[in-house]
Amino acid sequence: MRNIIYGAGSLGTVLGAFLEKNSEEITLVSRNVEHVKMLNEKGAKVVGNIEMCEKVHAVLPSEMEGKYDIIFLMTKQQDNADAAAFLKDFMHEDSLVVALQNGIPEPYLKEKLGENRVVGGIVEWGARLVAPGVSELTSDISANIIKLEKNEKVEPERLDKVKSILEKMCEVTLEENMTGARWSKLLINATFTGIGTSVNGTFGDVAKGKKTREIAVRSVKECIDICRTAGVTILPVQGNNIEKLFYYRSPVKKMIAKLIIPVAMKKHYKTEPSMLQDLKKGKKCEIDQINGVVVQWGKKYGVDTPVNSRIVEIVKKEERGELPLSSSNIELFNDLI
Repeated sequence: MRNIIYGAGSLGTVLGAFLEKNSEEITLVSRNVEHVKMLNEKGAKVVGNIEMCEKVHAVLPSEMEGKYDIIFLMTKQQDNADAAAFLKDFMHEDSLVVALQNGIPEPYLKEKLGENRVVGGIVEWGARLVAPGVSELTSDISANIIKLEKNEKVEPERLDKVKSILEKMCEVTLEENMTGARWSKLLINATFTGIGTSVNGTFGDVAKGKKTREIAVRSVKECIDICRTAGVTILPVQGNNIEKLFYYRSPVKKMIAKLIIPVAMKKHYKTEPSMLQDLKKGKKCEIDQINGVVVQWGKKYGVDTPVNSRIVEIVKKEERGELPLSSSNIELFNDLI
């Protein structure tokens, strides 16, 4: 089979290294010229919670040839319009795009590429690109899980093939309730990626700070309120019932939720938000596809989202250079605390 990781940045480099280590041939595709050069010359190096360096084959998009069987899509979701248009020419009738992205990318991709050619996937681990060809796995190895959509439009044999490939890196579960699975991940991203980007901190910084924990439980509650109103059942995250742990209606339950946050995020303390990584590189980030989605759904279902709206406002100002990347930005939430 001819399989590729399209958008092989921090997460894709880690995935590619694991697959090659376990004898699964894969081509890594990136627009980063220096990254591709170092991957081919030095291999895909993974540091942090695991150390490995695996020989890989990497190409630029302009160097792609022929048709591919499985395309693991790991670009930023804001690039999906361009990615879908570009990838069409490299797909045959039975090609599958596996969207291992943040947010809720499946509806758009299925509309453009076909419902039987797109499978959603949720990556429950973090990484950051520390140098060309070098990615740091920032989550505890025991927390590595990928949730794969059980798309009824895709033949079970094709889906099983995707699952067997991804299992060469970590545990893979098939999810029938993909919307609920997406919201469980979106809830985490909106809270820890959104707040972390706002205050220039890691997931651990958000989990430890008194004010950031207050904002975090508020963000989680907004997401749960939306899902309850929209009729979406949020799935557990790594065995934890998010609603049971973090939803509150009383001051006591809210206090308990804040105390639980540092424990719940212990395996992800070192994770630096992907949006923050982008801003540090001078790139546009996925704020509209993460916290922006929470705000959009809130408007659609009549649920107030003051915390997520403020996160969007702050991150967009950081993106435009109107605010510094600073921990002092937590003060911009004072009126909501």
